[in-house]
Amino acid sequence: MKTVLCYGDSNTYGFNPSNGMRYPRDVRWTGRLQTLLGEEYTVIEEGCNGRTTIFDDPLEGWKNGLDYLRPCLNSHKPVDIVIMMLGSNDLKEIFHASPEEIAEGAGVLVRDIIDFTQNKQGFVPKIILVSPPEIGEGITHSAFYGNFLENAIERSRGFAACYKAVAEKNGCIYVNAAAYIQPSTVDSLHLSPEGHKKLAEVLQKTVLQEF
Repeated sequence: MKTVLCYGDSNTYGFNPSNGMRYPRDVRWTGRLQTLLGEEYTVIEEGCNGRTTIFDDPLEGWKNGLDYLRPCLNSHKPVDIVIMMLGSNDLKEIFHASPEEIAEGAGVLVRDIIDFTQNKQGFVPKIILVSPPEIGEGITHSAFYGNFLENAIERSRGFAACYKAVAEKNGCIYVNAAAYIQPSTVDSLHLSPEGHKKLAEVLQKTVLQEF
């Protein structure tokens, strides 16, 4: 039995842009991934709306992804695979972060996974670093406009190259989500059911290539 820890933000949580609630488990990419991988794998969902890589939100500081990472890894150990998709929330205007800075924030988390798991479970899991989907062109009409401005679109387009560099530097498996999926037209930020389905299929193939 292999344990797959999915660590991410609202697109890992399964935020439904149509009603602000949560997609059912069989719609979320994490739930779909469990079905695709079968009984030899346990897929753990650790998505949190608004989670950043390393940034403290001045209103909701508890959403810093680095702060919760070690307790999360410790709770679920031994962990065989970590799938991490974070960075979209770092594009919020309040952080003024470049794609390079955001990717390096993801790199900080990757190195923390490596150091902590080597110490606490005796081996380092396979780490699949996923660069998030791009921000949609319709963000100016989104309910999240204001938190995200027009400049977030272009910065999100820089994710792929920056995350790939971080993955290569740290020995991660790299997946460019933007090559397969786009955010829904509802809010230009969160995935549609079709996006969840496609991402699950891509990640299933990625996992099976490693095991």
